[in-house]
Amino acid sequence: MILNISGRTDIVAFYTPWLLNRLKEGFVDVRNPFFTKKISRIYFKDVDGIIFCTKNPIPILSSLDQIKIPFVFQITLTPYKKDIEPNVPPKGQIIKAIKQLSSKIGKDKVYVRYDPVFLSPKYSLEYHKKAFANLCKMLDGSVEHIIISFLDDYKNVRKNQKVINNQPFTQEDYKEFGTFFAQTAKNHHMTVQTCAEEKNLKEYGFFVSDCVTPTLAYKLTGKTNWTRWKARKNDFCHCVSMGDIGSYNSCLHFCKYCYANYQEEEILKNHQTHDPNSSLLIGKITEEDEIKVRK
Repeated sequence: MILNISGRTDIVAFYTPWLLNRLKEGFVDVRNPFFTKKISRIYFKDVDGIIFCTKNPIPILSSLDQIKIPFVFQITLTPYKKDIEPNVPPKGQIIKAIKQLSSKIGKDKVYVRYDPVFLSPKYSLEYHKKAFANLCKMLDGSVEHIIISFLDDYKNVRKNQKVINNQPFTQEDYKEFGTFFAQTAKNHHMTVQTCAEEKNLKEYGFFVSDCVTPTLAYKLTGKTNWTRWKARKNDFCHCVSMGDIGSYNSCLHFCKYCYANYQEEEILKNHQTHDPNSSLLIGKITEEDEIKVRK
């Protein structure tokens, strides 16, 4: 089993003490987001690898030696300001942390996600080109892979449309974007690829791959025969199957484009019920809950 920690919330940024406690205890409980009385119990002895997904790796940097399961990091680093990402730390701090992480675990285990990309009067194509060039320059030698995806039409995006104010890409935009990004990444010894996109930009020099391929899964775990991650329900995603131990509406970054955290009042309410000593990320086990071990 491979765990995604986490696509539903930023566990590393906001809940690292809880995660370390769960690793020490040897298991974690995950509430089914659709059938809320059903709990999956995952024993870490059954976990072969971990994909850490975060916007802020700083809280876990000093505790990496406590994690005995093989892992890689995917760190989202975008050029947006507080209007789009209200609570993400300054980009300079995250870049410094990425470099520290790379020196600790190796640059082959650190992926940067420039994700999601959208165009607006404030965040124009020229703005993205300048930001990406600076990003690649600062991370040259510390990162080998950059993953890009484009903004999707999630409910939260529609709710925040006046703030995001995104405009559609034209074919000429895709060409200019793809050509510049591919060449810039190459100049700094990096590959650049899209993630689960119909428009993969291959014709402009992008690498065609997925976020967590069978090859990466084998490199991480030494195991083969991984199944496709069908839960994503995206025809363009061919990542291997993963389990997510996060909870929706519990991330305090409050990013305006997020698909998993879209009700700020609910996020604050859920965060107040978090107990670092609970087996669940949010709340606690009740007598009505049904626990089933997930293999």
